[in-house]
Amino acid sequence: MTDAKNLEPDAESPIDAARPRSLRISLPSLRLRVSERRLLLYVVDTLAVNVALLVASLLRGTIVLSGNNFFTYYYIWFIVLTIVWSLCALFFDIYNLARAASLFHSVRNAAMAAFVTAVIYTFIPLFTPPLQSRVLLMLFAAFAVGGVAAWRVLYARLFVQPWFKQRALVVGAGWAGRTLVQALKNAPAEANPFRGTGYELVGFVDDNPGYQGGEVEDVPVLGGRELLVELAQELQVDEIVLAITHRHAIVPDLFDALLRCRELGFRVTTMSMLYERLLGRVPVDHVGRDLQMVMPMGESVSERFYLVIKRLIDIVSGVIGVAILGLLMPFLALANAVSSPGPLFYRQQRVGRAGKPFDMFKFRSMIPNAEAATGAVWASNGDMRITPVGHFIRKTRIDELPQFINVLRGEMSLVGPRPERPEFVDELARTIPFYRARHAVKPGITGWAQVQFDYGDSVEDAQVKLEYDLYYVKYTGLFLDLRIMLQTIPVMLRFGGQ
Repeated sequence: MTDAKNLEPDAESPIDAARPRSLRISLPSLRLRVSERRLLLYVVDTLAVNVALLVASLLRGTIVLSGNNFFTYYYIWFIVLTIVWSLCALFFDIYNLARAASLFHSVRNAAMAAFVTAVIYTFIPLFTPPLQSRVLLMLFAAFAVGGVAAWRVLYARLFVQPWFKQRALVVGAGWAGRTLVQALKNAPAEANPFRGTGYELVGFVDDNPGYQGGEVEDVPVLGGRELLVELAQELQVDEIVLAITHRHAIVPDLFDALLRCRELGFRVTTMSMLYERLLGRVPVDHVGRDLQMVMPMGESVSERFYLVIKRLIDIVSGVIGVAILGLLMPFLALANAVSSPGPLFYRQQRVGRAGKPFDMFKFRSMIPNAEAATGAVWASNGDMRITPVGHFIRKTRIDELPQFINVLRGEMSLVGPRPERPEFVDELARTIPFYRARHAVKPGITGWAQVQFDYGDSVEDAQVKLEYDLYYVKYTGLFLDLRIMLQTIPVMLRFGGQ
């Protein structure tokens, strides 16, 4: 390895290139973590819509500042507004950091969330101020949309600057390290995730002499493990990412260097943990055989409570879903009889919790006996077997309504990994690590993979969906369920089914 100190005076070593510039050092250190970025966005957004209501109400005389009972009399208005805003924010997914860093997507989605919040807030008269005045309503909506949009412009322009970025040093320029860089670069497409997540990968540390002094995925390889502590100090990093799949094989020198870095105050994390934090997926190829990385292993006090509440939600939603099913059945039966005579319902065996098979119900969207000639195959975009009515009910996801019968029977839940066919499960379990771990929870009508990823029709797509499903299995809870349910609605409204 070439020693950086022996380079010519006019040459810049990889370490010098990665070292913070004087401009960055002279500015305040405000490097924000992922959780801090989301919290900052939420707090300022919420403050903006609440201030919008306060200013509009003051201008129209609905709120009077005089007196000692201001907060005790009006506080319920702002609590309800905060709840409505929070739900609308989840609905429009405005705390996706990559999109928040994209000026167009951030302003568009946040402004829509603010406008819908104002509209919904108007129709809750028992807990909100009298907004019957058109002028007051227009002022509130204008201030909310304008305030949130202005803040999002400021965030997208200012908080992607270097002095707000977390500087990370990656240990391991091999398969796991390259996968991390590629994942950050490739998803999602509409915004640069390096900007969005606030991470700047300053370099790799790797013992392979063939890597040192060069670049891997456009990130410089700065030296071997003997330089780890020195590099972390010189480059002023915030986090050290261990990108080694088989961590039990870490050599003692590297282990000691990592402990020394932690002793000095540097955060140390693994590639798989960072991957989860930024992408909402579990990297199944890079967790080795560590079951703790793909499913919860501890005992949670709230687990039983969550399961009871989840079942109650399933029962209520199942009753409502079956009622809607009954209303739509005559119309769909008539449309099916005209366009593609045959049975209205379609029953197909799927794999449920604990790997037990069950019959899942759907409205038929394909020609009768669609798999008679081909056997079990994935549906694909533009599938010729889909009927004219089937195209519509798939786009709107109406074909999933009969699954509320499965929910009432306890075979499925409203939220969970989508159940797969036994033929595909056997194939996928042989080729994809941890595939059967998704059967640790009940399958669902909608799930984390469904709101984060498009339909898949290949083994590669199935692995990406599994990574999302395992993230759900690992972090399942009421908040994640609520987020998935709210984000399913836009998918239905924009005809996102296939």
